[in-house]
Formats: sequence, structure tokens, C-alpha cells
Amino acid sequence: MSDAVRELLSLLDLEQLETDLFRGICQKNGWKRVFGGQVVAQALVAASRTVEAARPPHSLHAYFLLGGDPAVPIVYEVERIRDGGSFTTRRVKAIQHGRAIFAMSASFHGDEPGYEHASAMPDVPMPEELGEMRGFIAAGPDQADTIVPAKTFAYFTQSWPIELKVVEIERYQSREPRAPRFHVWMRTGAPLPDDPAIHRAVLAYASDMTLLDSSLIAHGRTVFDPEIQSASLDHALWFHRPARADEWLLYAQDSPSTSGARGFARGAIFSRDGRLVASVAQEGLIRPRR
Repeated sequence: MSDAVRELLSLLDLEQLETDLFRGICQKNGWKRVFGGQVVAQALVAASRTVEAARPPHSLHAYFLLGGDPAVPIVYEVERIRDGGSFTTRRVKAIQHGRAIFAMSASFHGDEPGYEHASAMPDVPMPEELGEMRGFIAAGPDQADTIVPAKTFAYFTQSWPIELKVVEIERYQSREPRAPRFHVWMRTGAPLPDDPAIHRAVLAYASDMTLLDSSLIAHGRTVFDPEIQSASLDHALWFHRPARADEWLLYAQDSPSTSGARGFARGAIFSRDGRLVASVAQEGLIRPRR
């Protein structure tokens, strides 16, 4: 198992401080703020620890309130809103330095028979047909700007626990406005334990990695541009069907609107055999720096 995946599993192994009170460590990636996907995943783990395993989460809705401090742990306080006959509801507050930095509501529901349909997976190249991100930089990372900007290269090639393969790599090679659609294959860099709760948490973690960036495609910009101030504002995730996060998943993203220095983006996550396993929506700050 790679060190990055091992670190991810340690991030998800929260320490229980008291009934409905948990503490999680922060990822050491050199950033000034905690990665939002980490907080979403840890909050989901905290909420799930208070619900019976037979009733998995089917949706979560979260708000990022303040940038997290990666130098200190995060305390997660779970509130038991409702335990019903079919649904369970939890609210989670993430706390650092005595202040709430994040708030999330999550709903849990056991599987039931009923109607079923799903959107079809987009027709894109399979992951085996795409090169590694480093493969696009034939001359080496010191020449990254000749193919993609250096900050973009650094993001996609740093030691993430999630392996990413970008379909539309050309969007990073010019500032040409394009249709706001983006596809990324993703999976963990090593096999995970079989516990479905771990795979759901890892999927939540990965769902925040590239989504906001798709809201800038129509403007020929990316979140890596120095003239863009970007930050996730909220995050919603729906789990439709079971999936393994250590097998290739296609993250199909689009952005129907940007306005008021905010970008709105949607995502659909498919297993490689075409099953729609999750849906995502997010609004984020994409403020031009003046």
C-alpha cells in the first residue's frame, strides 16, 4: 500500500473523544488550508459512526464556513436529529480553534426494492487509453509550462491518494473558452479494505478534487490561475449504488452557470461498466483578483 493511501486511511480513522464527539488529523500536503474533501469525508465518517451499518448514507449536504488550519486536528460534533423507521438524519459540525469551520447534514436509509433507472455513462476513452499526467511532460516537470502550466502539473502529480487521468487535457494547454464539460477517471493508488463505509468516505474525499475547476472552462481559465481566487462554498453528494473507490470511476462534470463571482458545477460518477453510482453538486468562489 502506498504511503498516500495509508495516510488517507489514517485520516478516516477518527478518534472518539466522547459520545457523538470525534477528532481527526489533517492531511500533510503543504497547503495553507485543509483540503475540503478531507473534511467532507471525515464528517461523513463521524456521522456514520452514530448510525447502524444496515442503514448507509444516501445523501449529504455541506457548507464550508472557514478555511481549515492543517496544523491542528479537527473536532467533529454529531447531533442526532432523527432516528425514524426508514430514515436517519444527522448533523455534523467541524470545529477548530473554538469556531465552526464546516457544517453538514446527512441522511441514511436502508436499501429497498422499487423503481430504477439511471443516466448513461458518457462515451469517453477508457483509462487504459489515457496516459499518466506525467506522460504529457516529455521533457520533465521542469518543462511543465511547455505542455500545461506548472501549477496544474504540480497539482495532478503530487502525492495524492487518488490517481487521476484527465480526458480533456487540452483545456489546460490554452486559454481558449470551451464547452463547460470535463471528464476525469479516478481511483485510489492502492487497494482498499472491503468495508463499504471506507469506499463511501473515499468517494466523498475524491468528489471535491476537480469539480469547481469545471466552472471556469467556459471562460478559458482554471482554479490554478494566479488571477483567480477560488474556494469551495458548499458540497452535496448523493450515493445511488455501491461502488469501490479503488477501481476506476468516471467523474463526468459540467457547469450550467457562473455568476456573482460564484461557479456552479455538477458531477455524475460512473463505474467503468457504466453504472451511475453517485451524483455531486457544488458552488464555489471563483473571484477574479483585482
